[in-house]
Amino acid sequence: MSGKLIYLMGPSGSGKDSLIEAARPYLAERGCEVMRRVITRSAESVGEDAQSVSAQTFEALKEQGAFALHWQAHGLSYGITTHLDDCLRQGRHVLVNGSRAYLRQARERYPDLVAVMLCVNTEVLHERLLKRGRETLEQIRQRLQRNELFLDAMALLGDDAIEVLDNSASITVAERGLLALIDDAAGYPASA
Repeated sequence: MSGKLIYLMGPSGSGKDSLIEAARPYLAERGCEVMRRVITRSAESVGEDAQSVSAQTFEALKEQGAFALHWQAHGLSYGITTHLDDCLRQGRHVLVNGSRAYLRQARERYPDLVAVMLCVNTEVLHERLLKRGRETLEQIRQRLQRNELFLDAMALLGDDAIEVLDNSASITVAERGLLALIDDAAGYPASA
């Protein structure tokens, strides 16, 4: 039996890292591994538990075939190591903090991945980005605009192959939704 890839996406500030951390104990119970991303961002940056590397190191890793998935966003490079493939071959389920723009390429490599979009209303997203303090006001404006365009495009396409979770309110609501999706995709009995 092959494992399932759960490909979580959402705009910066949507709460992906918080959701992953909230769900981590449940995922560990189920044997679902959360992949640690390799990012060309300073290790001092606040946020997810990622492996920070220089741009040169990232390129060298990419050339060596160390990444199962890799993309660029917001001036940074992101990678998921080939440990992902090892887990899937062993029948283990894996949660990846992915990229909306890279979904097509991820689906080409993993056709049965479960795509999950974490959405948040614009006002909440704006507040979260300001509070986080990683982006300039112009970058926040651009990210809000990109989010609106993406949501509009998703609505027009009616992509029913993307599961949508709203994280505008309590993280607990989004966590329950994510866990239910994972239970369903992995064939686990529904959690209480």
